[in-house]
Amino acid sequence: MTVIGIVGLPGSGKSEAANVAADMGVPVVTMGDVIREECRERGLDPATHHGEVAKALREENGPGAIAERSLPVIERERADSDTVLVDGIRSDVEVDAFRDAFGESFLLVKVDAPFELRAQRLDLRGRDAGGDDGGESLAARDERELGFGMGEAMDMADLELDNTESLAAFQRKVRTLLRDGPEAVDS
Repeated sequence: MTVIGIVGLPGSGKSEAANVAADMGVPVVTMGDVIREECRERGLDPATHHGEVAKALREENGPGAIAERSLPVIERERADSDTVLVDGIRSDVEVDAFRDAFGESFLLVKVDAPFELRAQRLDLRGRDAGGDDGGESLAARDERELGFGMGEAMDMADLELDNTESLAAFQRKVRTLLRDGPEAVDS
């Protein structure tokens, strides 16, 4: 049984990798869902308060708080599936938590794309409020995420998937990873 963790800056393609997994019947645990749920519990809009609540959870419960809240969900999914994909790892502490929990069954995959391409994708996605709409700019989001330790987490990746080609090309890479394993992927 394999747990595949996905790490990457906003707009890099993490959610698209998760969509491919879900389409293939691979369970997906989205760490951002933990944060969105906490936003709602605090009476806040996830679209505009996601980053603030993510930071608060880590300050209140330690840097591994979101990973720790995700572990029981991952374990439930592992009971019925050979592979589980975890979307949204943000720090080296979270990577360590998953490596401690799953050992050699954990594979960390970095999804990478340049800033301008990520900015275009986020504009098209329209899920999150940008700087002009009361939310965070992409540069501010990158800075916040890197402040959590995402740079260190990305450096710990076992495999890197470049996401600068077409959507179909990226989806093929993800399907190959999930179907045939990391050794079959041309990153």
